[in-house]
Amino acid sequence: MVSYETVRRWVNHFGPMIAADLRKRRPKPHTTWHLDEVYLKIAGRMVYLWRAVDAEGEVLDVLVQSRRNKRAALKLMRKLLKKYGFVPDKLVTDDLRSYAAAASDLGITRRHERGRWRNNRAENSHQPTRRREYKMQGFKCPGSAQKFLSTHAAAYNTFNVQRHLTSAKTHRAFRATAMQTWRDVVAAA
Repeated sequence: MVSYETVRRWVNHFGPMIAADLRKRRPKPHTTWHLDEVYLKIAGRMVYLWRAVDAEGEVLDVLVQSRRNKRAALKLMRKLLKKYGFVPDKLVTDDLRSYAAAASDLGITRRHERGRWRNNRAENSHQPTRRREYKMQGFKCPGSAQKFLSTHAAAYNTFNVQRHLTSAKTHRAFRATAMQTWRDVVAAA
């Protein structure tokens, strides 16, 4: 008999290791990045979930911050640039001025594009998070939300094979590859 508390401890212990191994196995991301923020209510307080997604819908990184300002946008952008080691060809955001200020601090203003409807890729990437948040009856604290969402993003990237773009045969092959990757990573942890 295994209790839910045991499973929670396993997830907290092995989840970050599995997510790191999954990220290592991913190919280099697309050179167009979409950045967006959405609010979360955690323990009665408003916090912001900053998310970066590439042009193919892969979640690059998530960051839970208490503010929605230039400093928070700069932290996300620096984290992305350090993690991936290259500057994207295009950085697409919504009309929030914090992105423009952060991009000018980093010297990538020419690559920054703003537009209300151009950032739909990032807006749609919040949907799986909202579904998980609803099923989990909300997040309890910003730290656990950050840990869970970064782990969830790595697993989501592995299994998100974009069914609407492929035939059934190709979809089965992609799912088999994703399951084999998952088995390899979990066995290594």
